[in-house]
Amino acid sequence: MGGRDKSLVMLAGRSLVSRAIERLEPQVDAVAVSANGEPARFQRPGLPILPDSIPGFLGPLAGILAGLDWAAAAGADRVQSVAVDTPFFPADVTDRLWRAADGSSTILPFASSAGRAHPTFALWPVSLRDDLRAFLQAGSTLSVRDFLALCDTVAVDFPVPSIGGLDLDPFFNINGPEDLARAERLVAGRSS
Repeated sequence: MGGRDKSLVMLAGRSLVSRAIERLEPQVDAVAVSANGEPARFQRPGLPILPDSIPGFLGPLAGILAGLDWAAAAGADRVQSVAVDTPFFPADVTDRLWRAADGSSTILPFASSAGRAHPTFALWPVSLRDDLRAFLQAGSTLSVRDFLALCDTVAVDFPVPSIGGLDLDPFFNINGPEDLARAERLVAGRSS
């Protein structure tokens, strides 16, 4: 996205972070944003902004660890992670992942669709935070998939609906200007 803060990229007049928060809020008890840098850029009073607790720009796993630490302090059992650049994620992602956990305090369910895993959409047990911290501090890899390979996981498949005659993976993410243009067309109800 040309070096821009992707969370603040506008889609149909609203930032991607605002869209993600609005989509996630009905699904969870509380929302926080994992982000480094100036927290005021999110301009939403009372919204916790969680910087990485381990220095060095360690990617999404460091943000997930910050969320797990925040949730542990609040007495929560799990954290639903979502990617801000995925504006059409399912409105029932948390419920479906919760059901897949089947009451286990250790199973880590994550989303998949069209034969692809989407590990940033996962329902993380807070009990994994010490393991995740050790994994990050070991520094051998920063891959979410590599960490999930060490956990008791279950993939939850989500269907790919057709919108306006166009198949839309619900985990379609905006990585560049052409993706943003496609998302704008989808929001407007056009497929071309």
